[in-house]
Amino acid sequence: MHSQLPIDFRQTIVAQHPERLSQIRYLLADSGLGLDNDITLFVEAWSGPQLVGCAGLAANVIKCVAVDEKLRGANLSARLLAEVENAALARGHFHLFLCTRPCNKERFARSGFWPIAQSGNNAVLLENTPQGIERYCRSLQRSRKCGEKIGAIVMNANPFTLGHRHLVEQAATQCDWLHLFVVREDASFFPFSDRLEMVRAGVAHFPNVSVHEGSQYIISRATFPSYFLKETGKVQQAWSEIDVLIFRDFIAPTLGITHRFIGSEPFCDITRQYNQTLHQLLAAEIDVVEMPRIKATGNAISASEVRRLLKTQQFSRIREIVPESTFVHLEAHYSASAEVA
Repeated sequence: MHSQLPIDFRQTIVAQHPERLSQIRYLLADSGLGLDNDITLFVEAWSGPQLVGCAGLAANVIKCVAVDEKLRGANLSARLLAEVENAALARGHFHLFLCTRPCNKERFARSGFWPIAQSGNNAVLLENTPQGIERYCRSLQRSRKCGEKIGAIVMNANPFTLGHRHLVEQAATQCDWLHLFVVREDASFFPFSDRLEMVRAGVAHFPNVSVHEGSQYIISRATFPSYFLKETGKVQQAWSEIDVLIFRDFIAPTLGITHRFIGSEPFCDITRQYNQTLHQLLAAEIDVVEMPRIKATGNAISASEVRRLLKTQQFSRIREIVPESTFVHLEAHYSASAEVA
């Protein structure tokens, strides 16, 4: 019987044993899955000399769960999930997320994962507690402000530019209160702590703005699990829709948000598509206000331009497109003289 097969569970730290990934890749490919490159640990299930199952862990996100088709129905995926959850707990990760195809939702529900948001037939995001999103909303509730017009901006601020400040200024002028969320994940050029510091310094003079540390319910495109979606377009659509649905159904009602402010996007197709998703999914309940980017020296200001100039230490040009508070931070931490010091 399947359930009596002797299974040996092993853990592989990817950085220490990259050579073991080849067999994992084959197993994932047999299930129509790819391999996300941010996974740091795999739990492997072995039946004798054969790899028959795997489950990956990237921080507190479970990814790449696959079982050999000959062993499906033997409860192996549940055992793999239990093993990878134990590995996560041992590393201090108690709140876990999992993203998968919607057709797998019931299977993971039986292992204690609750759905948060779903993007059509592309993807569903789950977490290992029925109270996770409610607990987050209760913590946000303390920041709720009175007013008829309550705005929100979500930004990566990589780094915080004059364009970001202009968007905040325009939104704050139009609102009774503005909630500003800084995307949390360290998947950008500047670490989260630096980006948060630059944003806080850059908006400190606005009396009606709250700056919030982003949570895992504000999802970074860079860390969105995409191993089960082959097409780039579907990855983008799934990430956009799940992120926007969580904002619409949980974050906005908790804070009484009536308006979401965004900057127009002349450079990045992905961000432009995300903006379209915001318009489509929020239109019935929340006004989406898209503002044109301001220009400096004839060009639209972008954080990517700041990063490009930083690589060649062109601080005089950087000064033209960032607030003084950002400039002071960059000069203190990223100039060649600062590195030498």
